[in-house]
Amino acid sequence: MTQGFDCATPLTAATAAAFRTKNFEFVARYLVPSSWKALSRGEAEIITQGGLQIVSVYETTANRPLDGREAGLADGATALQLAIDMGQPAGSAIYFAVDFDASSAQMSSVADYIQAASETTPGYYTGVYGSYAVIEEMHKRGVCSRFWQTYAWSGGKKSDAMNIYQYQNDTTLNGIIVDLNESYGKEGWWNTNQIAEEDEMNMPMKLEQWQWDMLYQVLGSAYNANQLSWEWMQKIVDKTLTVTELVFLNTVLDGRVDRKIKI
Repeated sequence: MTQGFDCATPLTAATAAAFRTKNFEFVARYLVPSSWKALSRGEAEIITQGGLQIVSVYETTANRPLDGREAGLADGATALQLAIDMGQPAGSAIYFAVDFDASSAQMSSVADYIQAASETTPGYYTGVYGSYAVIEEMHKRGVCSRFWQTYAWSGGKKSDAMNIYQYQNDTTLNGIIVDLNESYGKEGWWNTNQIAEEDEMNMPMKLEQWQWDMLYQVLGSAYNANQLSWEWMQKIVDKTLTVTELVFLNTVLDGRVDRKIKI
């Protein structure tokens, strides 16, 4: 278990270092369009230099998920571009906030929102922030793979699915107001030191011929089942497939979508 916090206030080098000194290992910050609380690339570098990991959370308004699928498609596309702008590495997570006491009648709209956001953030794991009921329902419906539960609206219950747990709000530490969290693994956090690794992940893979042949055989089954377009197979023939693309294919072919995957 690791200790972390989330906050709306951008961190300085001094505050990042102060939190690390107190054995905090991660901070959750807002991956949102222009706003006083938005994470910037410069701040991401400061956080990394301070020894902290970053958890990305997308939230514009608390009840935005009630707008359903169309909102999820739009917010996912925005979050994807922001993640790229921040240098957030592929293979990390973007959490989408359900920051209200969602009722059972509202869960379908929330699920549609999260599912759509997932579809428009290829290369990243999709997470949800919300109450116990939200976490349990989204986990049951399989619309995302990372779960950040808040104690709020949860009646003391804790989901076995959660990767992060927010257990206290509005605490003042090191001169800023924060919420306290703990995590249990597979959080999907990241730092800017991974950017160089991501660049390598976006270069064509260096494989032996037998490995390319194996990939062709495995993905060929998906192509024959009309799950992949030929453009993906051509990348294997040309030996231009990247690690990032392979991770993406593995994710979406693992039961996350039911339509043909096109480039």
